[in-house]
Amino acid sequence: MIWKLSMTGIKSRLRDYMILFSGLAIASAIFYMFQSIATNKAFLESSNTVKMAAVIFQFGTVLLGIITVVYILYANSFLMMLRQKTYAMLMMLGAKTSKIAQIIFLETFIIGFAATIIGNLVGIGLTSVVNYLLVNQLEITVKNFSPFNLSAMIWTFVFFGILFIVTAFINAGSIMKKPILQLLKEQAMPKALKIHPVLLVLETIVGVISLGIGYYMLAHINQYQLFGIAIALVTIVLGSYLLFHAIAIFVLSILKRIDAISMRKLNNFTLSQLTFRIREYTQILTMVAILFAMAMGAITVGLGFRTQTLESTNKSATYDLILNNSQKVDTSKVSALNPTVNDTYSQKEDETTLYYNADEFNEQPFQDKDFQSQKVINYSGKDMLENQQLAEKLRWYGTPEQQNKEIKFVSTEEFNQLALPTTNMELISVSNFKESLPQIKKLVEENTTNNPSLATGDGFNQTAQKYVMYQISNSLYSGFQFMGFFLGLAFLTMLASCLMFKILSSANTDKARFQMLRKIGTRPSLLKGAIRKEIGVLFLLPGILGIIHVLFGLQMFKELMSDPYHGIWIPFSLFIFLYAIYYVITVVIYGSIVLPKESE
Repeated sequence: MIWKLSMTGIKSRLRDYMILFSGLAIASAIFYMFQSIATNKAFLESSNTVKMAAVIFQFGTVLLGIITVVYILYANSFLMMLRQKTYAMLMMLGAKTSKIAQIIFLETFIIGFAATIIGNLVGIGLTSVVNYLLVNQLEITVKNFSPFNLSAMIWTFVFFGILFIVTAFINAGSIMKKPILQLLKEQAMPKALKIHPVLLVLETIVGVISLGIGYYMLAHINQYQLFGIAIALVTIVLGSYLLFHAIAIFVLSILKRIDAISMRKLNNFTLSQLTFRIREYTQILTMVAILFAMAMGAITVGLGFRTQTLESTNKSATYDLILNNSQKVDTSKVSALNPTVNDTYSQKEDETTLYYNADEFNEQPFQDKDFQSQKVINYSGKDMLENQQLAEKLRWYGTPEQQNKEIKFVSTEEFNQLALPTTNMELISVSNFKESLPQIKKLVEENTTNNPSLATGDGFNQTAQKYVMYQISNSLYSGFQFMGFFLGLAFLTMLASCLMFKILSSANTDKARFQMLRKIGTRPSLLKGAIRKEIGVLFLLPGILGIIHVLFGLQMFKELMSDPYHGIWIPFSLFIFLYAIYYVITVVIYGSIVLPKESE
């Protein structure tokens, strides 16, 4: 019987449950995808640098998990509000509270379990797609990769299973504690709205100051670091809440006093609807604004990282290619690059010292880049002889065994007198590193083959090799790119679902008001217009504040990105389009509930 009542309850509220279901399914799909890529053995063993991307996906999993907890708690509280009248009726018919708790537990767990199953199936597909895109972007080869990852699936079920069990107990407990009369009438109980002008002004001032502190911390995140993030999070949430509360009450009270606005069509009805629940909307609008900023910020930053790989690489290296023992390399392969700089330096070495011919550096000055000003400075052999610190700059261009030796510059005569074998080091620059990347990659691989010691140390002993730095940057930024995009998508689904739940939770109560308006002769077009305006305000307010949060919040990425605002219109347009779709869906669902059948 309990099972039958649970299934009946789900069917009766299937439309509302589908909103929760969609959010949970997307969250679990992305959770699985992050875990699958971060723990996939074939992917991790494909390249040493790819492990950096795996760490980023693990971080994304943690962040997604935290936001998912908040989402489920909010969404389920709204869902319980929709169902509590039904539970109250069952209690009036004699059902025990323990049985009601079992029904609630089953309903919550069934929806959660089904959403997790669907999410895992979708996650397997997402993993396959993201792996393909990531492998192409990282220019690596992954053998025997499988999008099905049993470990990731188990972690997904464990995390969401525990979350649903806890949520089910919370839902059951909240219903059991409330008297039947409260369950029946809670949604219709108006909240007293007291307007204190002085208090509103103080709230506005404190809200603006709080936001200012939060934005300042984000702009100087490099200075304040984790402390700045913690302060920014608290002050921005507080500032958003106070501004929504103060400005909403103030604006609504002003608009209702202006007859030209309030008496036009159904504006007074819409304003009264918003005023009726203003305190409840303040909390949800604050949360939606923060999630909106996080979602849009994640997508914006994620897509912004597309251009950072090459920019970061160009800033980090002076030469485009380093060839150790270049006498072993076919000169035609180097000539095919059409190098703009091709300097070859002779080397001789014993057990403790690495010798260079200073006269060769006089003819072909060594180039070094100031990484702050990005200015290239030429150093001659004379400069190297006079300043040992300049000679030390060559240390990182050698092989690992050469990097531990003393560097010494000598004249041509002294160099020729050394009874040691001669090798060559060739430093090359090209006109366009990106276009020459395929040829450079082959030469770097050949250079590693000719110098086996370069293959040790996870490749980080070749920090002067531009291609190696390109791989490291590409792995790092590609991980951020995919993580940001999919986190943004998950956050968007969650925030829109929460806002939809909040609006739809009052739909049954509002139905009587709309039916009354229809009975007194109000045109259906005016009723639909009132719905569009009311829901439009609830979507627009957190959207505007969320955009402001993003514009200031991007300042915290200026150390990682050369221009975090570059091409910002692309992610903004994409996000606003998706957000508008949720607005339209909410209008349609709400309208189908509250509008009398004959008016549609």
